[in-house]
Amino acid sequence: MSTRAQQHTAEVLRREPLSPHLLRLVLGGPGLAEFASTGIADEWVGLVVPEQFQSRYYTVRSWAGGELTLDVVVHDVGLVTEWAQRADAVVGETVTVTDPKGSFLPPGDAGWLMLVGDLTALPAMARIASETTLPTRIWAEVPERPEGYLPAGAEVTWLAQPGDGQSALAEVVEDLVWPEGPGYFWMAGESAQMRAIRKHLMRERQLPSTSYDVMGYWRGNAQRQPRAVDPGPIWRAGKAAGKTDEQIWAEYDDAREQS
Repeated sequence: MSTRAQQHTAEVLRREPLSPHLLRLVLGGPGLAEFASTGIADEWVGLVVPEQFQSRYYTVRSWAGGELTLDVVVHDVGLVTEWAQRADAVVGETVTVTDPKGSFLPPGDAGWLMLVGDLTALPAMARIASETTLPTRIWAEVPERPEGYLPAGAEVTWLAQPGDGQSALAEVVEDLVWPEGPGYFWMAGESAQMRAIRKHLMRERQLPSTSYDVMGYWRGNAQRQPRAVDPGPIWRAGKAAGKTDEQIWAEYDDAREQS
């Protein structure tokens, strides 16, 4: 039995800049007819853009009326961000998304919610805060504030990002004042910071594993570099020649080894 995630084709209906570092993509079309939300507030999908092989994962900001909204953090270099920021835009192009998965699961006795994250976590924090009925506090580490992005009912502390590709959220969490009684702590961001925070929650706070969810979304020590080999021409030539995806993958791997 295959364990590969179900894939769906989708058309880019709209593209909207939300801030200098955040871009909204709205997807739709008949290819999403079988797409179904998990109902979990931090659910994510894999996204494969045209002429690429690899997927990148993005929070489902919303799924309503047959439209799937993804908010993408943009950089100078990256599989999705290079495509999304093209001068000729992306509206009308076809992408592939996987079935969603999620992990946000507060215990039934939770009386409060704490959300901590950097810009990559902001879409998930925004959706969680808009859907939960728990009293919610948010700590958001961002290069700039996207006005009106987080729901008005949440108590938000905005934190300045230390620098490009940097995060200091581990220090922030160590100094937090925690509410009384049972609750739920959710956090996402740079992987090394998340590892430090997991240790803090287990060793210092001694929280049960059901009371928190901490996920690494990106790696700070992996500096983004332009790809030595652009897969686009290899993909187009392979498809034009009638080759399988496996054959195209093999040619791409060979080209990378020779670069």
